[in-house]
Amino acid sequence: MDKIRRILVPVDGSESSDRAISQAITLAEVCEAKIAFLYVANINQLAINACLSDAILEAVTKAGNVILDKALADVPESITAEGFAETGSPAVVILDFANSEGIDMIVMGSRGLGIVKGVLLGSVSQYIVEQSKCPVLVVK
Repeated sequence: MDKIRRILVPVDGSESSDRAISQAITLAEVCEAKIAFLYVANINQLAINACLSDAILEAVTKAGNVILDKALADVPESITAEGFAETGSPAVVILDFANSEGIDMIVMGSRGLGIVKGVLLGSVSQYIVEQSKCPVLVVK
């Protein structure tokens, strides 16, 4: 297996996501890898009434920044980490990001914050495992 240099951690503020952050930090320390935290605002889910107000977009962005800031605050100074916020369908955005950024491993929670708790990110993590070109560690 190739050396793990870049680890992608999709974050959503859930407990499962927090456990994935801890696991990624441990891996990054051992592998001397960089961590990229990715928050995906699932705008498709929010765009039910087609026109998103600026207030809603701002609230979603702010929520994402809070989650990213918290994740970055957990990382020891010895590890390089960055936070990224994107919008769209989480599974698609995560895979596109992993491919375009040369990610060597994805570490993600098995369940996240969804409309029906567990159903949404459960399906996202399963999709990522099936479609990803790099190894995926699903943290329970």
